[in-house]
Amino acid sequence: MQRIVMAALLAGALSGIAAFALHIWQTTPLILHAEVYEAGQPAPAGGHSHGHSHGAAQPHSHAAPAVAANAGPQKISDDPARHALTLGADLVAAIGFAFLLVGAMALSGRAVDWQRGIVWGLCGYAAFYVAPSLGLAPELPGMVAAELAARQTWWLATAVAAIVALGLIFFAPGALWKAVAALLLVAPQAFGAPHPVMEAGNVPAELAAQFATASLVVTGLFWMVLGGLGGYFYQRFAPTA
Repeated sequence: MQRIVMAALLAGALSGIAAFALHIWQTTPLILHAEVYEAGQPAPAGGHSHGHSHGAAQPHSHAAPAVAANAGPQKISDDPARHALTLGADLVAAIGFAFLLVGAMALSGRAVDWQRGIVWGLCGYAAFYVAPSLGLAPELPGMVAAELAARQTWWLATAVAAIVALGLIFFAPGALWKAVAALLLVAPQAFGAPHPVMEAGNVPAELAAQFATASLVVTGLFWMVLGGLGGYFYQRFAPTA
């Protein structure tokens, strides 16, 4: 137990700091930019009309961008308290995910090093980010979204289904279990993620697409770092004979 705790705490803390740096570099500027649009009024009909997830190009009117031109996005260095909260949230989330990941490594009973740890991290990335994002794309402030409880329930069900499916793929022998795993991966997407009735939003589709891409890369790097560090520290703290 001490081995799991030490490995998870160290891997989580270091990967949380790495996640914070990646967020400040890539996603925070986009969030600050989107908050300018969130404070404005929706674009008039025939102007900038953007759906929640389709991101289709629409006829241009400069009414919504005028809000950004007048207010201007906040600088990253303007709000240190906000960044302290972001760092705290990244650390808490990373340590929580680290306990799940290192605990899974321990339960598997297999040898783990930093290289195998990266594979474990990529599995976590697939379960906790890629699978849910197929139905619910990352959202910026000002974007139209379905009810929070419905989104959280679908996200949790999708992540659990993906975790079980990956476990069956890697640890359960036989074609039958592989078929069950495939059904578990498809079922949440077939059921469908909750989405609101389409309506005009303030955030430009280009900004939303840029944020989705940045989130995809940043989260993938985070899980690779977490997995590599988790595997390294789990091996490092192995009891000596």
